[in-house]
Amino acid sequence: MELTDQLIEYVNKSEDTYIDKPFKKFPDYQVLRHKDSGKWFGLIMPIEKNKLGLDGTGSIDLLDVKINPEINSILRNASGYLSAYHMNKEHWISIILDGTVEWKQIINLLKESYSLTN
Repeated sequence: MELTDQLIEYVNKSEDTYIDKPFKKFPDYQVLRHKDSGKWFGLIMPIEKNKLGLDGTGSIDLLDVKINPEINSILRNASGYLSAYHMNKEHWISIILDGTVEWKQIINLLKESYSLTN
Protein backbone atom coordinates (compact mmCIF):
# COMPACT_ATOMS: atom_id res chain seq x y z
CA MET A 1 0.00 0.00 0.00
CA GLU A 2 2.94 2.33 0.63
CA LEU A 3 3.87 2.43 -3.07
CA THR A 4 0.23 3.03 -4.00
CA ASP A 5 0.03 5.96 -1.57
CA GLN A 6 3.28 7.36 -2.98
CA LEU A 7 1.88 7.11 -6.51
CA ILE A 8 -1.37 8.84 -5.53
CA GLU A 9 0.60 11.63 -3.87
CA TYR A 10 2.77 12.00 -6.99
CA VAL A 11 -0.27 12.32 -9.28
CA ASN A 12 -2.07 14.70 -6.91
CA LYS A 13 0.93 17.06 -6.92
CA SER A 14 0.80 17.48 -10.70
CA GLU A 15 -1.06 20.52 -11.98
CA ASP A 16 -2.09 18.69 -15.18
CA THR A 17 -3.73 15.63 -13.63
CA TYR A 18 -6.36 14.54 -11.16
CA ILE A 19 -7.65 11.32 -9.63
CA ASP A 20 -11.26 10.25 -9.93
CA LYS A 21 -13.26 7.40 -8.38
CA PRO A 22 -16.04 6.99 -10.96
CA PHE A 23 -17.14 3.42 -10.22
CA LYS A 24 -19.80 2.93 -7.56
CA LYS A 25 -19.37 -0.83 -7.84
CA PHE A 26 -15.59 -0.50 -7.31
CA PRO A 27 -15.06 2.41 -4.90
CA ASP A 28 -11.36 1.60 -4.42
CA TYR A 29 -10.56 1.97 -8.13
CA GLN A 30 -8.82 5.27 -8.87
CA VAL A 31 -8.66 6.65 -12.40
CA LEU A 32 -5.72 8.93 -13.25
CA ARG A 33 -6.93 11.60 -15.65
CA HIS A 34 -5.70 14.53 -17.72
CA LYS A 35 -7.05 17.70 -16.14
CA ASP A 36 -7.84 19.39 -19.47
CA SER A 37 -9.57 16.50 -21.30
CA GLY A 38 -10.52 14.05 -18.57
CA LYS A 39 -8.91 11.20 -20.55
CA TRP A 40 -7.51 8.27 -18.58
CA PHE A 41 -3.80 7.67 -18.49
CA GLY A 42 -3.81 5.22 -15.59
CA LEU A 43 -5.93 3.12 -13.29
CA ILE A 44 -5.04 2.00 -9.77
CA MET A 45 -7.03 -0.94 -8.46
CA PRO A 46 -6.84 -3.63 -5.80
CA ILE A 47 -7.35 -7.07 -7.34
CA GLU A 48 -7.60 -10.45 -5.64
CA LYS A 49 -4.39 -12.42 -6.25
CA ASN A 50 -6.30 -15.53 -7.31
CA LYS A 51 -7.93 -13.54 -10.17
CA LEU A 52 -4.43 -12.77 -11.47
CA GLY A 53 -3.05 -16.28 -11.14
CA LEU A 54 -0.74 -15.18 -8.30
CA ASP A 55 0.08 -17.26 -5.24
CA GLY A 56 -1.34 -16.32 -1.88
CA THR A 57 -4.56 -14.84 -0.62
CA GLY A 58 -5.82 -11.30 -0.37
CA SER A 59 -5.48 -8.53 -2.90
CA ILE A 60 -2.63 -6.64 -4.51
CA ASP A 61 -2.63 -3.15 -6.01
CA LEU A 62 -2.14 -2.81 -9.77
CA LEU A 63 -1.48 0.21 -11.95
CA ASP A 64 -2.69 -0.02 -15.54
CA VAL A 65 -0.87 2.30 -17.98
CA LYS A 66 -0.95 2.73 -21.73
CA ILE A 67 2.27 1.67 -23.38
CA ASN A 68 3.92 1.27 -26.76
CA PRO A 69 3.00 -2.24 -28.04
CA GLU A 70 6.65 -3.13 -28.77
CA ILE A 71 7.66 -2.34 -25.18
CA ASN A 72 4.56 -4.11 -23.89
CA SER A 73 5.57 -7.42 -25.47
CA ILE A 74 8.92 -7.22 -23.65
CA LEU A 75 7.68 -6.01 -20.26
CA ARG A 76 4.77 -8.38 -19.79
CA ASN A 77 7.30 -11.23 -19.55
CA ALA A 78 9.29 -9.40 -16.86
CA SER A 79 8.80 -9.71 -13.13
CA GLY A 80 6.28 -7.25 -11.69
CA TYR A 81 4.24 -6.87 -14.88
CA LEU A 82 1.07 -8.58 -16.09
CA SER A 83 -1.10 -8.39 -19.17
CA ALA A 84 -3.44 -5.47 -18.63
CA TYR A 85 -6.29 -6.25 -16.29
CA HIS A 86 -9.60 -5.32 -17.99
CA MET A 87 -7.90 -3.14 -20.62
CA ASN A 88 -6.65 -3.63 -24.18
CA LYS A 89 -3.78 -6.06 -23.70
CA GLU A 90 -1.82 -4.78 -26.70
CA HIS A 91 -1.78 -1.13 -25.64
CA TRP A 92 -1.99 -1.35 -21.84
CA ILE A 93 -0.02 -3.19 -19.16
CA SER A 94 -0.53 -3.82 -15.44
CA ILE A 95 2.26 -3.03 -13.02
CA ILE A 96 2.14 -4.82 -9.68
CA LEU A 97 2.62 -2.19 -6.97
CA ASP A 98 4.53 -4.38 -4.53
CA GLY A 99 8.04 -2.95 -4.99
CA THR A 100 9.14 -5.43 -7.66
CA VAL A 101 9.18 -2.66 -10.28
CA GLU A 102 11.38 0.27 -9.30
CA TRP A 103 9.74 3.63 -8.56
CA LYS A 104 11.69 5.35 -11.35
CA GLN A 105 10.44 2.81 -13.90
CA ILE A 106 6.84 3.20 -12.70
CA ILE A 107 7.08 6.98 -13.10
CA ASN A 108 8.67 6.67 -16.55
CA LEU A 109 5.84 4.39 -17.70
CA LEU A 110 3.24 6.67 -16.13
CA LYS A 111 4.71 9.66 -18.00
CA GLU A 112 4.70 7.68 -21.24
CA SER A 113 1.07 6.76 -20.68
CA TYR A 114 0.25 10.41 -20.05
CA SER A 115 1.89 11.34 -23.38
CA LEU A 116 0.23 8.52 -25.32
CA THR A 117 -3.22 9.50 -24.09
CA ASN A 118 -2.84 13.26 -24.51
